[in-house]
Amino acid sequence: MKIGIVLSTNEPEAAWNAFRFGLMELSLGHDVKMFLLGKAVEIEDINEPKFNVVEKAQEYLEKGGEILVCSTCLVSRGMKDDFKLSPPSTMKDLADLVNNSDKVITFG
Repeated sequence: MKIGIVLSTNEPEAAWNAFRFGLMELSLGHDVKMFLLGKAVEIEDINEPKFNVVEKAQEYLEKGGEILVCSTCLVSRGMKDDFKLSPPSTMKDLADLVNNSDKVITFG
């Protein structure tokens, strides 16, 4: 099954849970793509020891998950070249994620 996740918040616990969910779906043998939209493009700046989002995101990538990140959202925050986990993506990529996924879940 193809699972799409849309994360649109930089709230530490919600972002952490989005990656935990992605990891669970990967462990069940599903293909998982996550699109970061809006404030979610700021996840690399989350510094919350209780909810280590960057660590979870790296684990998610290592297990085969894919991250897509909104380039317009990065540019609007002056972060165009700062995001390290994934190259920039477009709204077309988000549309493809939604249209090609069997299920889509949103966080934020």
